[in-house]
This record gives sequence, structure tokens and C-alpha cells, in this order.
Amino acid sequence: MSNSILLVGVGYMGIEYAKVLKSLNCEFIAVGRSETSAKEFKKVIGVKAKIGGIDKYLQEVKEVPKAAIVAVSEDQLGVVTLKIIESGVKTILVEKPGGLDFEDVEKVKKRAEDKEVNVYIGYNRRFYASVAKAKEIIEKDGGILSIVFDFTEAVHKIVPLVRPASVKENWFLQNSTHVIDLAFFLAGKPTKFSSFSTGSLPWHSKAAIFTGAGITEKDVLFAYHADWKGPGRWSLEVVTKNHKLFFKPLEKLQIQKVGTFEVSDVQLDDKLDINFKPGIYREVQSFLGNKQSFSTNKKGLCTISEQVENLKFYKQILEGKNKL
Repeated sequence: MSNSILLVGVGYMGIEYAKVLKSLNCEFIAVGRSETSAKEFKKVIGVKAKIGGIDKYLQEVKEVPKAAIVAVSEDQLGVVTLKIIESGVKTILVEKPGGLDFEDVEKVKKRAEDKEVNVYIGYNRRFYASVAKAKEIIEKDGGILSIVFDFTEAVHKIVPLVRPASVKENWFLQNSTHVIDLAFFLAGKPTKFSSFSTGSLPWHSKAAIFTGAGITEKDVLFAYHADWKGPGRWSLEVVTKNHKLFFKPLEKLQIQKVGTFEVSDVQLDDKLDINFKPGIYREVQSFLGNKQSFSTNKKGLCTISEQVENLKFYKQILEGKNKL
């Protein structure tokens, strides 16, 4: 039992994590809420999930595993993670952003610190093959000079989604931070920036149009733009002294050499991103550590402390206030 991983959530993301765990020959215990999702999970993964939710499981189990992956619905991320922290599990990977809203994420951090639990946030874009290749190019070129990113959301796909209103109201944190996290992961944390936001949508009252610019701790100039009221898509552009790198979509990488206008595709070793949900395989590998030791050296993973630090940047972008 203690050598297994507790996988909480057997819906879409739970299945994606289970595919990786199974491929890595990692023993896991799957826990879901409904009979319907459990049946689909077994059909795809071939493993029977325990039903009744995390509360029922914790009441019945004598010894909890030493690690857990939380892949439940967005509105339950913080709630379930807090319960697992209390149960005695010491290493947790929770789907981004780690809670329903800013307050939820901060609660998880505080309780994790109180109980000395290592909590990591599953930003799988950090582990794309495109990002790994870009990091190689960036390092050879001596670092990033500037970076531009766009987190425009596909509103036409979001509106019909069956999600609680609270999830859609927090869509910026729940989804857009994928792009912002990746940008600051590559370029460093902001030290100063100006931000502006305006507008709203029926399901997202805080803002709908965002723009801003600043500088990071690595002296990288950055700028961003997103307009949820018009067409667009996620993208990121990185400039070094020798190249301009284009992530559009983020799974792909294109390159422009200095002194030319030609943009070409970069060949990627992306078999893992094709055979599994992009980024998830390497993310789980990092979480497991060498020989599944669950060591505290989780290279590339976002810690709960880092996530809470990033919240102040996310709040500024969302609210459009010049706080830094």
C-alpha cells in the first residue's frame, strides 16, 4: 500500500494520468466518485477504481500511500487536496491551478506547510517536447532577450461546456495561467510590470481583454495580450540573440534565424507527447523522481509555494492594476 500512488479522480484527467502510471509500471490505487466514471476508467485502463469518493476511501483504508495525484474536477481540487494532506500523505501532485480560486490555493499552501507535505502543481506545458527543445536553444544562445505571449481563450468552446458557474468565473486562473506560467518559467519571475484589463463576459465578470508589459528577474523584457471577445489562440514567442522561437500551438516549435525572414519547423522528439497527453509523461516522471523515490528534487515542477508567489502576478494581470 505505502509504495503505491493514490490517484484521486477517474474522469478524463485521471485516465490520462493512469495511462502514464501504467506505462511506467507504477502501482496505483484509483479512487472515484461515481459508478459511471469508474466503469469508463476500467474500460480504458483495465483497472477497477474504488467508488464513493475520497472520504469513503480514507475511512476504510488502514494505511495511506506515501504519494498521491489529484485529478478531480476543478471545483474540488482544493477540497480533495486538503483532505489528502490531513490523511498523512506526504507528497502530492495536484492538477493546475491547485484549487478553485486564489483563496483556495492559498489554503492548500498553508495547510501543506503546517503538515510538512510537499505539494506540486501540474502545469504540464512545462514538460512539452517543444519546451525542452526551446530550452536547449535558449541556453546555447545565452538566454532570452524578450518574450511575448497571448492567452486568448476559445470562448466558443468554453460557453457550451458543462461546468459549475464558479469554475467558469475563475477560468483565467483555471486555464489561462497555463500560458503565463510557461512564459515566466522560461523568462523568470516579473520584478516590475504595468498591466491593464477591461471588459467582461456573462460567465467571466472580472475581465475579458488583457494587456501589459514589464521586466523579469533575468532582465528579460516581456509583453502580453489576450482578447477573449475576439478570435485568437494561445501562443508564445521567444527572442534570443540568434533566433526567434514560435510556440503556436504550444506543442509545436518553429524557428527564425537572425538575418533571415524564413520560419521553419523544429524537429522534436515528441513521441511521448503523441502517445500520451502532451507533457503528462515527463511531468509524472519528474514527480516520481529517480527509481520512484519521491525525492524532494522535482525538477521542473511548480511547487505550491511557487504557485502562491505567482498568484500576485496573476492577480495583477487579471485586475489590471499596477502593483509592482
